[in-house]
Amino acid sequence: TRPFRGKGMQSAQIDSQVVGRLRSVFLTGVTLPEQFRQAQLNKLMALIKENEQRILDALHKDLAKPKFEAVLSEIDIAINELHFAISNLSSWMKPEYVEKNLATKLDECFVRREPLGVVLIIGAWNYPLQLTLNPLIGAIAAGNCAVIKPSEVSPATESLLVELIPKYLSQDCYAVVQGGPEETQALLKNCFDHIFYTGSQKVARVIMQAASVHLTPVTLELGGKSPCMIFGGVNIRAAVHRLAWAKFFNAGQSCVAPDYVLCSPATRDAMLPELKVTLEEFYTKNPQASPDFCRIVSPRHWSRLMELLKRSNGKVIVGGESDEEDKYIAPTVVVDVDEDDALMQEEIFGPILPIVTVDSVEKGIEFLNAREKPLALYVFSDDSSLVNKVLESTSSGGFCSNDGIIHSGLPSFPFGGVGASGLGSYHGRWGFETFSHRKACMLRGWALERLNGLRYPPYQENKLNWLRWTTSPKNCSVM
Repeated sequence: TRPFRGKGMQSAQIDSQVVGRLRSVFLTGVTLPEQFRQAQLNKLMALIKENEQRILDALHKDLAKPKFEAVLSEIDIAINELHFAISNLSSWMKPEYVEKNLATKLDECFVRREPLGVVLIIGAWNYPLQLTLNPLIGAIAAGNCAVIKPSEVSPATESLLVELIPKYLSQDCYAVVQGGPEETQALLKNCFDHIFYTGSQKVARVIMQAASVHLTPVTLELGGKSPCMIFGGVNIRAAVHRLAWAKFFNAGQSCVAPDYVLCSPATRDAMLPELKVTLEEFYTKNPQASPDFCRIVSPRHWSRLMELLKRSNGKVIVGGESDEEDKYIAPTVVVDVDEDDALMQEEIFGPILPIVTVDSVEKGIEFLNAREKPLALYVFSDDSSLVNKVLESTSSGGFCSNDGIIHSGLPSFPFGGVGASGLGSYHGRWGFETFSHRKACMLRGWALERLNGLRYPPYQENKLNWLRWTTSPKNCSVM
């Protein structure tokens, strides 16, 4: 099947045909066997490995991603996710036997993972390879058919995925679609068994509304303002290196990038000279000429960031330079930023780092808890009790001490937000679970019918007492 790009009614009709075809294939059971799933996962691995240079070229064309960052955050993350799924799929698919009480002692009681059916995966533009393929890995591992919608904002990577996915994966079970907002809205009119979306809160609301028509469950991988708290004793040089790398990786266009720093005035003053030195070490005195610094994805996104910087009442200490034609914004550090500043009203998603000061870690916790729950929370400190205090007193999608963004690459971790930063999670086993239905199964025979008579009318008090005893959790075991 060829990917399509349509308009209006024509697009909606084609979408419906694609979804209907995939549903018919799913109902044949072709995706259920482990052998089929493993084969598709291995083909997806081949897609990446056999086209690595083409992938690198597309990522560079879309975002000027250096090879180093593209390999780490796109190619290897997807490959590692595939290895993890391939190695563990057999155990994930096995029935999970549960505790039984006396009333069910002779029954076989287990949880069976079943695929949901036909799912929709809507990828994101900032990591256009891994944020499209990693959810797909979970969907394939769980035995689903899938419609894959790469982001049109990264057109080179979108075109490459549209070309390669049908060449490597079963065209009967997986379809790739192209298009912008209009085509996506037409696509959302179809009934899917799950929708997986990575992107902004604004679009997530549209997707939830569309999904509600069919009561379709959704996974929403969003973002928010992920803070980096720096308190107590800390190695300033190491802290600044880790902070700067996490913040300006991919030019700050990461949903888990530190969005702002929260620290004491003394820590801020100690950090600023080191930030200037570190950014020069990383990207030279002219970051625009550095091959290691990305570009903003589009003129629209560039303009949004520059408008935020223009409206800010803070003071630019480092950076601030820009080039609209090159979609370049220098790594920028802004101080004297208060909580009402333009830079604090929305997720920045770019190479601009505000530093907000508070007097104590307690005030910092109050500051965080007065705001929406972030996708990630970072705490830099030598004091483990301080780290644990923040961990136990706040809520966030993920948490990492003394580093940034690293936790998001571990496939054994669930990755996802909480509250406004997201709904649901994936990666590794968690992606398999997201795209699976957990069916409670009890296999019962005809034995002990005399005992079953305890539950039949006419009801008696002594029968009730016996039933309460046999169903008590005190009499549970796993078999």
